[in-house]
Amino acid sequence: MSSEPTVRSAGADAVSPGSFLDFEKPLQRIHHDIEEMEREQREGTRDHSADIRQQRVRFRAMMKRLYGNLTPWETVMVARHPKRPLSPDYLRMIFRDFCELHGDRTFGDDKAVITGFARIGGHKVMFIGHNKGKEVKERIACNFGCAHPEGYRKALHKMKLAEKYGLPIVSLIDTQGAYPGIGSEERGIASAIATNLMQMARLRTPVVCIVIGEGGSGGALGVGVGDRVAMLQHAFYSVISPEGCAAILWRTAEQRKHAAEALRLTSRELSKLDLIDEIIAEPVGGAHRHPEKTAANLEKFIVTSLNDLKRPTLETLVRRRHERIRRLGSFFEEPGEKTKKKPTDGARSTRRSTSRTTRLRSRISDLEKATTQVE
Repeated sequence: MSSEPTVRSAGADAVSPGSFLDFEKPLQRIHHDIEEMEREQREGTRDHSADIRQQRVRFRAMMKRLYGNLTPWETVMVARHPKRPLSPDYLRMIFRDFCELHGDRTFGDDKAVITGFARIGGHKVMFIGHNKGKEVKERIACNFGCAHPEGYRKALHKMKLAEKYGLPIVSLIDTQGAYPGIGSEERGIASAIATNLMQMARLRTPVVCIVIGEGGSGGALGVGVGDRVAMLQHAFYSVISPEGCAAILWRTAEQRKHAAEALRLTSRELSKLDLIDEIIAEPVGGAHRHPEKTAANLEKFIVTSLNDLKRPTLETLVRRRHERIRRLGSFFEEPGEKTKKKPTDGARSTRRSTSRTTRLRSRISDLEKATTQVE
């Protein structure tokens, strides 16, 4: 469905100059030195074989150090890398016998969302995935992965079809958010996303969701309610983009790095908050340098999850999904209700939740008293 990612190897000689990000300038310098030595060696002026080997070892060590300690903003940059594999790439690499299904039976066919029957491992599944596009024309046609209401209605219609035939659903999330234009609002984008949230929580079939790049706001949530929710290691998942958050809080997008830290949008942070179930490892250097290895890790997670989710009854599956959603956020939903957390930090989280609940009740009580006095 789309061209293969061009960067495919861990070696310095396999990296194109345009693929380096701002924080990778040390790698770019080493890569430039390797290219110069290889050019001189091809011209026959000097033998740099030993130096080239040494520089390649240095390149890999530097890459391991940089990617072992990414800041939140650097993670955002990696997730947005122009050569990072998209849903169509994973569809080509790990799914078989794909049969695409079009349209929402109401308005049109949104190219920002891909849906269809496919096979992975020994499972027949319904595939749902965002598509940002690779080339300029394709990106424009796909609205850069920002779906309209018809995209979410299209996804929901295919999910209901999967439920009818007892097929599990695999959803790959990669979007900045839902399309914010006038036409999108006129056709009910908020209603479409809200309907998807409600219906996905009730689907009587296994649902596996993975954030493979950007997980932006309601645009990601609209196809992101499932029994298993995972993220690729260098993806991010957030209620708003760092630039949007910075523009609201500091009136300038220049504070995006601070916003990225405050949003706690990385896979590591979200795993600590118990908002995702698993982090799918990416090879050193990111998915854009190792698409096949990343795809293999993704396939392993999907197949393992589907095997696990096919064991319980449908009633148990839906009940557990509902309980999982109710646990998100570490707050009491009702007086006396306890929040289920991991054993390691359960006591601390319960105390924090109780304190927040008490403060909230106190503020409500003060507000009621003030209103009574005014009356």
